[in-house]
Amino acid sequence: MTTLTKPAQAGTLESGDVVVTVAPAELGSGIEISIESLVLLQYGESIRRTVLAVVEHYGVVDAAMKVVDRGALEYALTARTKAALERAGLVGEVDGDA
Repeated sequence: MTTLTKPAQAGTLESGDVVVTVAPAELGSGIEISIESLVLLQYGESIRRTVLAVVEHYGVVDAAMKVVDRGALEYALTARTKAALERAGLVGEVDGDA
């Protein structure tokens, strides 16, 4: 199990990018993901799955997350999610590179 020690953010609001914000959550609250995107109806579930895959890889079980998408491709979403989590002061065991 990995926990977050502080809020953090990665990304920009430029076209083709995404801002991922993470914050510690209460123990046992799980992962909460809020998504804002112009293409939410078409890609909302894909965005959610991509973020959750990265979060699960890092072993984080309790976090509040906000994703503001401006048309980012999957690789950018993955990179921004990793950066935000690493900036949030991960404590615990992490499973190598994703």
